[in-house]
Amino acid sequence: MSDNKLRCALIYRIGGGGDAVCVAKFDYAGQYETHGGAESSLYGGKDKSYAAAVAGVVSNDPPSGLSQPGTLGGFKVVQSDQHQIVYGADVDGLCVATITGTQYPSRVAITMLTDLYTTFSAKHGDAAKTAAENSLSKKAKKVLEDSCKKFADPSSVDKAQQVLGQVDAVKGQMQDNIASMLKNTEKADDMAAKSEQLNEQASVFKKRSTDLKKQMQWKNLKMTIILGAVILVIVLAVVVPLVLKAKRLAGK
Repeated sequence: MSDNKLRCALIYRIGGGGDAVCVAKFDYAGQYETHGGAESSLYGGKDKSYAAAVAGVVSNDPPSGLSQPGTLGGFKVVQSDQHQIVYGADVDGLCVATITGTQYPSRVAITMLTDLYTTFSAKHGDAAKTAAENSLSKKAKKVLEDSCKKFADPSSVDKAQQVLGQVDAVKGQMQDNIASMLKNTEKADDMAAKSEQLNEQASVFKKRSTDLKKQMQWKNLKMTIILGAVILVIVLAVVVPLVLKAKRLAGK
């Protein structure tokens, strides 16, 4: 599976016949992954054949269009399924190369090679012109290692990547804000629904209270009428006999 990791840094001397000789290399990936695979693999073979593999690529298709002394140019990018080789050279045949995952931005790799070329040339440029194969790996280890560490995280040195990262951060914040707003809206809608429900319950309670009040008033009225009728009957029952008796006495 491809990734955006930086694997190594390599320095070659391209001879008059076009053959590339690796004079210095640093296996940065050895610090974070275990090598494995066939000897013919582009990177990670048990014999660490990555330097030879890149030498073959550079020899078959060397950088071209070089004209300015002391300047790295003619950059080329060669990709496989999982890795890519990025390399360039100067007019004197000093070639700087790196292997990265295919998701590592090639523009950042070129920036790394240019930076490494400047530092390496200042310290070991003269020695590289006649150095034997792999003879400068130990002397130039710090230069190669520092360059790999500096450019290991492409987002930290790539302005375009930084802008994209900032855009993603703002996008994420906006999404969080929208989610929060939607959540607050849902809460407001829920509160409105509950308020409406309470209003409906209050209306029902008021109606029932009014009906109960009318029922109680009607009940009280009936009780008053009944009580009045009872009193009237009692009064009549007492008064009528007295009146009749008084009339009989008056007739005698």
